[in-house]
Amino acid sequence: DVSGSSDATIAILSIYDIFGFYPQTIQGADILAIGDAMRPYLVIMPDFWEGNPAPMEWYPPVTDAQKANMSEWWKNTSPDKHLPKIKAIIEAAERMFTGIKTWGVLGYCWGGKMVNTLGGQESVFKACAQTSPAMVNPDEAANVKIPMCILPSKDENEEVISKYAANLNVPYMVETFKDQRHGFMSARGDLDDAQTVKEYARGYQLVLKWFREYL
Repeated sequence: DVSGSSDATIAILSIYDIFGFYPQTIQGADILAIGDAMRPYLVIMPDFWEGNPAPMEWYPPVTDAQKANMSEWWKNTSPDKHLPKIKAIIEAAERMFTGIKTWGVLGYCWGGKMVNTLGGQESVFKACAQTSPAMVNPDEAANVKIPMCILPSKDENEEVISKYAANLNVPYMVETFKDQRHGFMSARGDLDDAQTVKEYARGYQLVLKWFREYL
C-alpha cells in the first residue's frame, strides 16, 4: 500500500500488525501522508505477510483450535526473517519515487519490534515511532540510534516500557493511552467508539509532530 504524494522528499515506512492491511491501519497511512499541511509524506506499507495475515477471530486465541492456528501462523513472524527484506523495499521505493531523500519508520504492535531493530546502528532511518509495542525487551533499547516515539496502550506492561525508555540513549517520548486497548491505532481500533476515534486521531497527531521535529 502506498499513500501520499509521489513528489514527497520524505518517506515513512509503515510496518503493520499481525492483521495486515486493515482499514484502520490504511486510514492511518493516509492521515500521515496528508496530515501535515506543511510537509507531505509518502507512506509505504509493504505486505510482509504476503496475503496471509492472522485472522482477527484468532485473537485473542480462546479455543484450542484458535491457539493451535495462531501458534502455527506465528512461526512466520520472526523479525529475523523479515528484516532482510527492508533493504530491497527501500531500494525499490527510491527507484520508483526518485525524490525521496529521508526516511522515517512507524511500527504497529509486531511492527514495533521491527522498528526496535531498524532503529539500530547504520540505519537508513532518521527517526522512528511505535504504537502498542509488542515483545518489548528493555535490554535492546541501548541499540537504538535514532529518536523514538512510543505510544503504548493500557495493555502494555508499564514497568517494561519504563525500563525500555530509561535505557534509550536518544531523544524519546512515551505517551500512554490508558483507556485504549492494544492495537487501537491499527486493526483493533474501534472507530465506532467516539473515545477511540479521539485517541486514534491524537496518536497520529503525536506521530506527525514527532516526525516533523526529527525528520
